[in-house]
Amino acid sequence: MSNAITEFSIKQLLSDKIDYMVPMYQRNYAWEEGEITQLIQDIVDYQQQGHQRYYIGTLVVFRRKDGSLEVIDGQQRFTTLSLLAIYLKNLGYSQQTPQGRPSVKYPAMDWYENVNIGFESRPKSTETFTALSQRVSIHHLNNDAYNEGIVNGYELLAKAVSQINEISLKVFADYLFESVKIMRVEVPADTDLNHYFEVMNNRGEQLEKHEVLKAKMMAVLNKIKDEDDRQVSVQGLQRIWEACANMERYIQYGFSSNERHDLFGKNDWGQFEAEDFDDVVQYLGEGSASSNSYNLLQILSGRPVTTGEDQESRNEELPDRFNSVINFSNFLLHVLRVYTAEDIALDDKQLINQFEEYLLNKNDPVAEVKEFTFALLKCKFLFDQYIIKREYAQGTDAWSLKRLKWYSAKSVSFINSFDDNEDGYEGINRQILMLLSALHVSTPTLVYKHWLNAVLYFLYYEGAIDPQNYLDYLSNLARRFIFDRFLSRDEGSSYYEMIYQQKDDYFPTNRKRNHLDMDSLCFGQIENNFVFNYLDYLLWLERKDQDPVVKEFEFTFRSSVEHFYPQHPMEGHPVLESDALHKFGNLCLISHSKNSRLSNFPPKAKMAHFAAGITEKSVDSLKLYEMIKLLRDNDDWSEEEIEKHGNDMIELLLASTAVRNRQGK
Repeated sequence: MSNAITEFSIKQLLSDKIDYMVPMYQRNYAWEEGEITQLIQDIVDYQQQGHQRYYIGTLVVFRRKDGSLEVIDGQQRFTTLSLLAIYLKNLGYSQQTPQGRPSVKYPAMDWYENVNIGFESRPKSTETFTALSQRVSIHHLNNDAYNEGIVNGYELLAKAVSQINEISLKVFADYLFESVKIMRVEVPADTDLNHYFEVMNNRGEQLEKHEVLKAKMMAVLNKIKDEDDRQVSVQGLQRIWEACANMERYIQYGFSSNERHDLFGKNDWGQFEAEDFDDVVQYLGEGSASSNSYNLLQILSGRPVTTGEDQESRNEELPDRFNSVINFSNFLLHVLRVYTAEDIALDDKQLINQFEEYLLNKNDPVAEVKEFTFALLKCKFLFDQYIIKREYAQGTDAWSLKRLKWYSAKSVSFINSFDDNEDGYEGINRQILMLLSALHVSTPTLVYKHWLNAVLYFLYYEGAIDPQNYLDYLSNLARRFIFDRFLSRDEGSSYYEMIYQQKDDYFPTNRKRNHLDMDSLCFGQIENNFVFNYLDYLLWLERKDQDPVVKEFEFTFRSSVEHFYPQHPMEGHPVLESDALHKFGNLCLISHSKNSRLSNFPPKAKMAHFAAGITEKSVDSLKLYEMIKLLRDNDDWSEEEIEKHGNDMIELLLASTAVRNRQGK
């Protein structure tokens, strides 16, 4: 074999005449909304930034004796790309002109003649690909004869692509197929595959972007001429970075007990005492000045820089209890945006470039690095104290909003950030938690979490955090997102404008029905699931004291927009006119697995399916709960009920803007 590594465009890969076989030992296709949305967003970003090439990763293969290529690594990405090509080709067919040619707005896909990915000993997967490529309607595939994961992936790709402007769709497709590249790595014919897998499973982690960034920042501080200042600064950055990098651990546990009392309030640990970087390194004690400068190799090794002082205390760890809503690389970009107030791209693919442009290449990079490091520590403290996490305790998991509290040398615990109603459904802590979780589940990817950036920006400059002021800010932010962007008749405000360029007391302007773009509430036009989740929050807020099902509702990652009256009803049930079918009153959010099982069921059958969960005070969506109650009361779900429910929900949305909270007075 003369050329083991070959660069392919996506078009070249998918039109390759060689058969690619996913062997039985590979897991089933498992990409969900987060990975799929991220893939589409990455391609859009690189295309819009004018990159000539975007390397999407590697595909590792082994050539079998029959000439086919066994996919060893990269099958999830390859499967997704194949599904995307099928979807775009089907989309072009569905938008043909009267002359039988695809519209100029859609990609011409004549080159994609055959699916070249196969699945060994998995006939369901193969049959699903065949059916999709033959343009079989998706509702016919929601049964046990087809692979649910692949059908799910196809639908999620359709949802992600639908967010691309029609005019830009062909540009996106051209870039995807011509400029996105993948490296195919063919392992030698005499490779011992068992040994290869062992090596793959035990290989060291690749160097993270944030580790490269830390090295660059260390290099800046190592240029400080004053030796004492240089040593203190390098040690300070190292200690703070190490403490902040673990997003699953509360920041206080990145420091010794004595340091916690100094940094976060004596006998409290819930205050932020430092005013600047110099304060922090002073609180860290003499150990900060005891180390030498570090070279690049030492920095990149990730070896902790410690002085030995109170090492046992500093290294104490709690069992895995909390799960963060963001990873460290993306968190760094949020901090940079808060610190600079510049329109930083919240996407860790651009981590190094953004820091070079907005921090490292400034006139006084040393001062910038010090000030950013202080901002990082403060933001991580605020993040831990006042932003939700997923908490795992006593065999269950749920959203929590808790801070760390010191009581004595032998007693430290996590308590609600704002009230004493621990694990309950009452109080302002629960209300803030519900609104934060509604925002979070609406953005399943780790990138572009604008709600998180807005919250950090508010907390960073607010001073003492008053819970009512915090809730007022979140409520107003939610209204801005809904009324000045998602439902705006005009182009809509940008996230940066809504967060950074409007005063805190700015109130949404689109507060009447005739101010809203009602088409944006129809199926296929809803920009963000926060429209549904904000409505569920309003329903919870209004009715939690009247109904235990509403009171105990919790937001989860539901991604499927369900037609309560089905698009393709079972035999014997009439087809509903599309105008009524796709109206907001007939739509709700549920999990994809339920959507697949229930999609063709009539409303009364769906009501029966959800009855058991409702008895257990569990329901996917409070909007769905309202639809079920209306169906039960009227014993029917027709155009009349769809119209009534839709109007009721729109009025509830509008009512949320009727009375300004304290910040909006």
